[in-house]
Amino acid sequence: MLITQLKAKETIASLVTGKVFIINCQGCKEVSFPEKEAAEFQKELAAEGKVTGIFTTDYICNPENMKLRLSYHQAEIDAADTILVFSCGVGVQTVAEYFEDKKVCAACDTYPVPGFQGVTPLEYKCDQCGECYLNLTGGICPITACSKSLVNGQCGGSKNGKCEVDSSMECGWERIYRRLEQLGRLDVIKCPTQIRNFATDKEVSE
Repeated sequence: MLITQLKAKETIASLVTGKVFIINCQGCKEVSFPEKEAAEFQKELAAEGKVTGIFTTDYICNPENMKLRLSYHQAEIDAADTILVFSCGVGVQTVAEYFEDKKVCAACDTYPVPGFQGVTPLEYKCDQCGECYLNLTGGICPITACSKSLVNGQCGGSKNGKCEVDSSMECGWERIYRRLEQLGRLDVIKCPTQIRNFATDKEVSE
């Protein structure tokens, strides 16, 4: 199982630039979603006139299903500068891959708890580290996309865009660079060094 926990309100508010379209994934039964807290915060954003639309569903990690459902909200999405996703890390990565030309941000951190883990047929993975970096890396997880789980940039050992540890694997940080370049957000890489807090990378006991 896993838990999605809202980031600090101040952190989420800082992610919202211009208008925002909100996606809620209330998840599979193996995910604990902060539904009440998310709804209250979204109501505050709507009162400020920042929200173009709110879409609530489940299993946004199913891209074909998500594509069909989101087609009914296309005008609201087009009017938004940012897509704010309330879900586990897999859901955020799915949305970021689908909307490559939009700034996609994670409003939650994901923590593991003992028990059965939900599965997804996609290649996206969430290490449930409790400290989501997706907002700094264009929606591509450096923990799982990089074989060394580096959070401060690539190691320098890649060759022809491939990982030095696994030559069949594309360098995660080259993917991140290209995504940020596409979004015009390369300035994000200039942010202070992000030191990973491994204390959050532990199972939450019930």
